[in-house]
Amino acid sequence: MDTEAQHTERDPSAAPEPGPAERSRSARFSTLAGLLEGPWRKTGALFALCVVFLLLLSHFVVQPFLVPSGSMENTLQVGDRILVDKLAYRFGGTPRRGDVVVFDGRGSFVREGDEGNPLGRAVRSAGAALGLTEPAETDYVKRVIGVGGDHVVCCDRRGRLQVNGTAIDEPYLHPGDRPSQVPFDIVVPDGTLWVLGDHRSRSSDSRDHLGDPGGGVVPVDRVIGRADWIGWPLGRWTSLGDSGAFTDVRDPGGAHG
Repeated sequence: MDTEAQHTERDPSAAPEPGPAERSRSARFSTLAGLLEGPWRKTGALFALCVVFLLLLSHFVVQPFLVPSGSMENTLQVGDRILVDKLAYRFGGTPRRGDVVVFDGRGSFVREGDEGNPLGRAVRSAGAALGLTEPAETDYVKRVIGVGGDHVVCCDRRGRLQVNGTAIDEPYLHPGDRPSQVPFDIVVPDGTLWVLGDHRSRSSDSRDHLGDPGGGVVPVDRVIGRADWIGWPLGRWTSLGDSGAFTDVRDPGGAHG
């Protein structure tokens, strides 16, 4: 018996050549690996860098904000993406009467601790930072009517708001709305804001929180930024400039505001 021949036949190192199906599968895997290491890898890295850049831009400079309700109609419509300038009040500036601002309502419009599920809040925060999802339930967009020290009254005999004794004609009010169906008379504490929605009959704002611990006013340090532009949809691209409604209002001390 030829023992050398038997050993050669049984040698496990002599593996059989792969068949056509195995060669085809190996070729596909090699092609996929090449794509992942080539253009797809570069595209993925570029996409990740773009997302990081947008998140940083949104966090520190300008944040897109999806308008979730009709409380600011007709100035803002449901689904509008507004661009919020986070630097507007960062270097010594303060909100002015007439500014449209986005603010964190915790402690004023929402009780502290009512922020919801932490994981859901984090996911929503990331989406909201890119303007893809609705903002956190604690974030609001309203118009500043009174700043610290202002005496705000509603309403005079003609049904208008008064700030420091000056009657305000409000061109931004939703057609058919009155300045307020709820009378109020308040002196705004220093460091806070009195805010209302433009669609007064559909807005939950400072008037609705008069009896809350915060008294309906919003601390200035809770303001996220000033809404300067409607960025989307493109057909509504416009600046949210000064309405001129508060030009004649004087500061509590008598100087023009």
